[in-house]
Amino acid sequence: MPDRGVRGVGLEFARFVLVGVGNTLVSFVVYDMLLTLAVPYPAAAAAAFAAGAVNGYLLNRRWTFHADDSTRGRLRYAVVQGCGLGLTTGLLSLLVHGERLGEVAGYAATLPLVTTATFLANRTWVFRAGRAGARGASRRTSRVRSRPLSPSPRSPAGRPG
Repeated sequence: MPDRGVRGVGLEFARFVLVGVGNTLVSFVVYDMLLTLAVPYPAAAAAAFAAGAVNGYLLNRRWTFHADDSTRGRLRYAVVQGCGLGLTTGLLSLLVHGERLGEVAGYAATLPLVTTATFLANRTWVFRAGRAGARGASRRTSRVRSRPLSPSPRSPAGRPG
């Protein structure tokens, strides 16, 4: 089970960022490949985003947060991805049109906030309840057996005869 202290959170955040870099690479490769196949760029961009999101779910679930797979986790991850996309788009619009930042500088300025927000949402909402080994661990270790571990009197091996 991962360390839940400050050091553990820092390691999770570093892994989350590395997964994000990997997602970006996956997205660019898929986008470029689809453009090469003459897929219109809006459809290529949507497919590329989806490929990066699937990659992110798999790697973050297994490597970053050590969580079990579940339908609830998948749906929550999709919600966080959608919120991250909306936050990025909204902040970018505000920075480019309201603050007069350039499009690239505005996008770069959104990254720290959106990355931190999506990390916290994933850590506390998407993957928290499904951490592998976290559920039931205290119940399993504190349970006291009500009867001794001995063979059943029905047969010498403890199996019905």
